[in-house]
Amino acid sequence: MKFNSKDFKSPDKKQGKLKKILSIISYPLVIFAIIIAILYTLKFSLTSCSSALEKTEETRDKMGTYVNVVVYSSLTNPEEVIEGSYIIIDELSKILSNYDPQSSVSHLNNDGFIDNAPQELIEVISLSKQYNTITDGAFEITVDPVLKLWSEGLWKESEEVQKQKISEALELVGSDKIKIDGNTIKLEKNGMSLTLGGIAKGYIVDKMIEYIKENEVKSALVNAGGDIMALGSKPGNEKWTISLENPDDTSQKIATFSVTGKAVATSGNYYRYFDPSKEVHHIIDPRTGYSANLCISTTIIADSATIADILSTSVFVLGPVDGMQLVESLDNVEALIIDNEKNITKSSGMDKYILP
Repeated sequence: MKFNSKDFKSPDKKQGKLKKILSIISYPLVIFAIIIAILYTLKFSLTSCSSALEKTEETRDKMGTYVNVVVYSSLTNPEEVIEGSYIIIDELSKILSNYDPQSSVSHLNNDGFIDNAPQELIEVISLSKQYNTITDGAFEITVDPVLKLWSEGLWKESEEVQKQKISEALELVGSDKIKIDGNTIKLEKNGMSLTLGGIAKGYIVDKMIEYIKENEVKSALVNAGGDIMALGSKPGNEKWTISLENPDDTSQKIATFSVTGKAVATSGNYYRYFDPSKEVHHIIDPRTGYSANLCISTTIIADSATIADILSTSVFVLGPVDGMQLVESLDNVEALIIDNEKNITKSSGMDKYILP
């Protein structure tokens, strides 16, 4: 039998078509497989990073409140970092605390001056003087003589006696009477004294976060009795959540804030009182000598705990109208104010920090 070459069809054309079809089908499949592989690699990488960051947390009784420190890290010694942050509280309290009779600020109050003042004290007082001007006198660290009157029982006296004693004490109030010359700080009037309660805690929180950051931690939070500073975000870029409780029912939340790398501070008239009937609270209006009465609570979000601490007190004293006007005039500052009739006012940019 003879075979003719025409009896056989050349496979070249068939194979060419087949290759073309296969290439059309396989090309998107290859791309899809690559995408899946990339996504899986990314997920594995992110999961590995997140899982490598372990949470370490501790709470201690400091500065008359509870100070909570949370750290996420891959360090072998996170406890040592937290310990170091608590040591900062002790060191700075020796400089800034009115409750320590041997502190630098106590020596200044007792003697009316201090030579070779610690740089931290100069920094805190200088910043306080600056914000006294910014807040039009609502933030005032020289109000200590008035606070002493109330703590010693002024609320027991008649209105006439109260007015007389407050009038005398207000003669000693005024940040313009504090003079800083190099490393020397002087109080110009005899009987003047400073209270750093509206700034020291926030300042110390900032220094704690600064120390933690210097020790290669990128995710941490310090909460010192309501003065809060977040370093970065939680693992997986999750934001930190901070709740504002209802003072009438602590099981309820008025708002929950979601922040990254921000400070949150709240001042309220429900924390401390001078009198048993809770009519005279601890936030004194330095312009009148009496408790500020226009607000129930003020919450500030700012870039540092120091500024948030200062402004939460200042806005509380100023009230919802003037306080909000101040906040809107400042960069990178937001506020939530609850006035004395329980109306809530928010600054123009606050909603971006509040969870729905």
